[in-house]
Amino acid sequence: MKRIGLLGGSFDPVHVAHIAVANAAQAALDLAQLQLIPAAHPWQRGPLQASPQQRLDMLALAIAAHPGLAINPLEIKRGGTTYTVDTLHALPQDQSYVWLLGADQLQNFCTWKNWRDIALSVDLAVVARPGSQLTVPTELADWLNRHQRHLQDLPFSPMAISASDIRLRLSQGRSTAGLLDPAVAEYIATHQLYR
Repeated sequence: MKRIGLLGGSFDPVHVAHIAVANAAQAALDLAQLQLIPAAHPWQRGPLQASPQQRLDMLALAIAAHPGLAINPLEIKRGGTTYTVDTLHALPQDQSYVWLLGADQLQNFCTWKNWRDIALSVDLAVVARPGSQLTVPTELADWLNRHQRHLQDLPFSPMAISASDIRLRLSQGRSTAGLLDPAVAEYIATHQLYR
């Protein structure tokens, strides 16, 4: 059974930290592939600025040189509000999955729709994020212990890069050097995104 990593997100825009996390996870977790899953309409976020197709285009450019990474457009094709549990139910069941989440997402994991179903159907791996403590909420820790499941801590040095900061820089005409894949930066400039 293939072991597949799953990294969901808005990717508005995809940046170098997303790709670094994906590569680190693929190596550390011995994954056959890591799939990046762009959200259609994340229920815990405001409206996205780039269109679904633009975000898919930017992801394709960002992973072009990384053969172990792939895009899974399932949530965008489905459309509507994006819930992780629905995505997991729609995936092929002949593979095993590891869901990557940032330490910031870990803190509110127990607010996710049907979070217990998520924790039963996939392994969870958490990635350190700047400014977020890597602590497991008590409710989740108790549930994992009762069900003999564990949370994997992915070895990764946090990178102080965020899509919201990149969007702000672009809206102010400031440099994003080193934050975006050059092909993604060129795409953003050509399509005049985030202005």
